[in-house]
Amino acid sequence: QVQLVESGGGLVQAGGSLRLSCAASGRTFGSYTVGWFRQAPGKEREFVAAVRWNTDRTYYADSMKGRFTVSRDNAKNTVFLQMNSLKPEDTAVYYCAARALRVGEGPVATRATYDSWGQGTQVTVSS
Repeated sequence: QVQLVESGGGLVQAGGSLRLSCAASGRTFGSYTVGWFRQAPGKEREFVAAVRWNTDRTYYADSMKGRFTVSRDNAKNTVFLQMNSLKPEDTAVYYCAARALRVGEGPVATRATYDSWGQGTQVTVSS
């Protein structure tokens, strides 16, 4: 399995921006889909965005489209989540996750299909 480490969380005012990073060790992301999920207190962990490394195709939850952008850096073996126009309801622990590319892998938004998870990074948006 690939080991994942998130960074870049913090406290920001509403309307501000943050960029989260997800760095891989142990393996390269070359044959993976990398997803971002988030979990607010008392809520289920929900899908945010994902990128298929081999095609660079990106996916977003409807509520994040236009505000969040997922991207990758091959040389750094890192995936980023750029978050703009942040709202207090974006406050959550953000996790990156990875799953190997395979036949019948299921929807990218289904967290049970991911094999590796990072420890999470806290994002707090103040009003």
